[in-house]
Amino acid sequence: MTHQTFLQNLAADDRARLTALTNRAGLIHLVLHAGAIGLLALGIARGVPGWPALVPLLGLFLVCLFHLLHEVSHQTVFATRALNTWVARVCGFVLLIPPVWFRAFHFAHHKHTHDPDHDPELATPKPRTRRAYLWHLTGFPLWHSLIKTLIINARGACQEAYVPPRQMAKVTLESRVMLGLYACLLLISLVVQSALLFWIWVLPMLLGQPFLRAYLMAEHTDCPHVPDMFANTRTIFTNPVVRWLAWNMPYHAEHHAFPTVPFHQLPALHALARNELKATADGYSGFHADYAARLTP
Repeated sequence: MTHQTFLQNLAADDRARLTALTNRAGLIHLVLHAGAIGLLALGIARGVPGWPALVPLLGLFLVCLFHLLHEVSHQTVFATRALNTWVARVCGFVLLIPPVWFRAFHFAHHKHTHDPDHDPELATPKPRTRRAYLWHLTGFPLWHSLIKTLIINARGACQEAYVPPRQMAKVTLESRVMLGLYACLLLISLVVQSALLFWIWVLPMLLGQPFLRAYLMAEHTDCPHVPDMFANTRTIFTNPVVRWLAWNMPYHAEHHAFPTVPFHQLPALHALARNELKATADGYSGFHADYAARLTP
């Protein structure tokens, strides 16, 4: 069964139940996620015993804000539209990802999932050598790409086909505001001679990014280039901690099949669709072990 057939056969009451929006689930998850970030940052700032070990852990929680950014881009985390918009702005600022631009990019990805001619996620080929694979996992190519995107957008020179002309002014403005705020934070740090932002933001993000790169590679890599979301997108069977950190996005084939289902209902959708999934992996380590075995030296 394809994802289209699955959706056609989905009962109306199941469809209504799965797509119902609420603020409660998103706010609880957000408070816990943001609270963990705040506590870890506070521990590092105050130099609690063993604080260096908190830096990579903070990085993991910070980069996992990408999953929240991804979900609020769909306007499904909260029933209140403004909450989705402002959380996207905050997450985008932390991650160096301009949210209006990202929403256009991501919607093009959903519209053309794993289509080599139109999916913007496939503009950069996946690594096929061990050296390229390791370089990809460092996250440095991503940082270069994000900074380049911010600068191009701030100049008003964005020419990506997936950005609608009516959104160009917003894309330009958001990048200018973000770059301005980054410059202000850097100036303040230099004036007060504080390295706090380095320890609670810059370094944790650098250390956390490899985990996010490894996670995202598993979503579509080496899936067939077909329209069926149950085949071109991979669901990863993983533990509850990873699912929580990733806002249930390991249920990725389910998300692509029915993207208006909010994150907290993806387990229920998975229960209905599990037998139809064609691309799955038992854990992220399992996916990467198989992937690395096929790489050339």
